[in-house]
This record gives sequence, C-alpha cells and structure tokens, in this order.
Amino acid sequence: MFAFQNQIKAQTFNNAGEYMQYISNEHNKIKKDLWNYLAAVAHGKGARKVETKRQELISTTEASLKKVNKMSAWDQSTEYRDSVASYLELCTIVLKEDFAKIVDMEDIAEQSYDAMEAYLMAKEVANNKLEDAGDRLQAAQRKFADENGINLIENQDKIDQKIEKSGPVFDYYNQLYLIFFKTYKQEMFMMEAINGSDIAAAEQNKNAMIQFSGEGLTRLDTIKAFKSDITLVTALKKYLTFTQKEGNEKIPIILDFYLKKENFEKQKAAIDAIPKNKRTQEDVDNFNEAVTEYNAAIADYNKVNEELNTGRSKALETWNNAVQTFLDRHIPSKKG
Repeated sequence: MFAFQNQIKAQTFNNAGEYMQYISNEHNKIKKDLWNYLAAVAHGKGARKVETKRQELISTTEASLKKVNKMSAWDQSTEYRDSVASYLELCTIVLKEDFAKIVDMEDIAEQSYDAMEAYLMAKEVANNKLEDAGDRLQAAQRKFADENGINLIENQDKIDQKIEKSGPVFDYYNQLYLIFFKTYKQEMFMMEAINGSDIAAAEQNKNAMIQFSGEGLTRLDTIKAFKSDITLVTALKKYLTFTQKEGNEKIPIILDFYLKKENFEKQKAAIDAIPKNKRTQEDVDNFNEAVTEYNAAIADYNKVNEELNTGRSKALETWNNAVQTFLDRHIPSKKG
C-alpha cells in the first residue's frame, strides 16, 4: 500500500488527496480485518471455527461498499471510486461464496486425499482472487494519484507485506501437507481395517502406505528449504520414515497375530466339537500347537503395538509442532 503526504483534517474533500485518503481508509479497514480472518483460518483454527468472524466481515465489507458507492465523483471521474467499490464487491463475493464452500468442504476434507486436495485448491483459488483484486486496486491508486498530482510514498504497510508473503508460504506448506496427508490417510485406512479384523484390506492398505511413504520421501529429496527453513521437510521425512518402517517391519507382525488368533479359534472350535474320549493325539497336538503359536503372537503383538503407538505419536507430534512453528514464523497470527 501507500502512505499519503496529504494530511486529512476533516471529512470535506478540499483536494484529490483528501478524497483518495477517505476512500482508502474504507478498503484499508476491510483489508486489515480480512487478513486477520485469513490468518486465523491458516493457523489451525479452521474456517468452521471462525465462521462468526466471516459473517461479521461480510457485514462490514457490505457497509463499506455502500459508503464508497454513495461518494460523488472527483473532477467528474468516478474511476477510482468504482475501482475501490469493485474491490470491496469482490471481497464480499469471495467471502459469501468461495469461503462458504470452503467451510462446507472443510467438514469432509479429512475423508480422502482427493477431498483434501480439492479443499486446499479452493482456498488457494480464493486467496488468489483476493490478491489479484488487491493488485488491480493498487494500479488504480497509482493512476488516480498520477492524474491528480498526488505524491505517493511507496512504502508497503504491514498488512500488505503479510499478504504478499503469505502466498508463497501457503503454496510451500500445501504441497508438503498433501504429501503428508496421502500417507497419513492410508495409515488410518490400514488401522481401521486391522481393528475390524479385515486382514485382506489391512494388507492392501499397508502396501499402499509403503508405496506412498517411498514416493513421498523421493519427492522430499527434490524440495528445498523455504527461505533456509527446513523444518517441515525434516519433520515430514521423520513421519514418512516411520510409516515406511511400520509397513515393512511392524505391521506384518500385527497381521500375523490376527492369523494366529483365527487359527487358534478354528482349532478350539474343532476340538470342542469332539468328545474328549474320541479326540486323537493329532487333534490334541494341533490344538496345543495353535495355543503355543497364539500365546507367542500375543506377546509379539503387545510389544510391537506399544512400539507403534509410541512411534506414531512422536512422529505426528513432531510434524504438528513443525507446522505450527513454520506458520508462526512465516505468517504471524498476531492481528494487523
């Protein structure tokens, strides 16, 4: 944005600078509130949690739009006034339509990789619309200033700096988050299958998790640090290394437990169906072998399951903390 050399002493427009400053005050106020809303969404609060803020922002933006539209022309030209009005109108539309869809998409984004990708893309599109509108508005400001002999001090305010810097930050974070989410979601599918004793589905999801982990690690080798900040890449490598090892080494032991359990239950049902005086030595040996294998599998299962729960919690905590640190560092959540 720009600072003005003209000082406003009253709401009467004695010159073009006063006229321009008055209009600019309206969109600067909205811009500040809009940034605070976007920052709140970005910092893990989610669009649903700050829905009240969105509704309030819609109301204040519409009020500013009406105020600007009522202003008279300057020197028989409404071009600058109309440019600001167009900016405020677009902000209203994006808040009403784009972010309304984003709120709804947020509710189902966690259900699948495709849903999450669509959700992040929708946020990116909305942010780009606002950024492009801001660029057009700045061009209109320069044009009005040039035509009316107003000297503008090219000094970006803090909100402009945050908005300009946020785009690359979101782009970088989103590509890494999708790598994370693709494997994370597959791990969740695998755990659901295991908990449901669906061994075939668990095996299928385990293989997919191993594949996505490997693909993710390969992609990370091509992603550089963001302004010397390697926090996210390092944390994501730790998580993907964990899931890769989990699938290759640990889950087979978990699945083997369920197979041994199934065999034990089968052997127990079989021997229980035979009267004691009619059981052969082979029947007894088969059951005893199943008991021995099942007991050993229980011990292995408990040990590995504890290791996985600890390792998974640590890997996810490392990732979540890295995300928070990264966003706090590059997109300060403090209000503008």
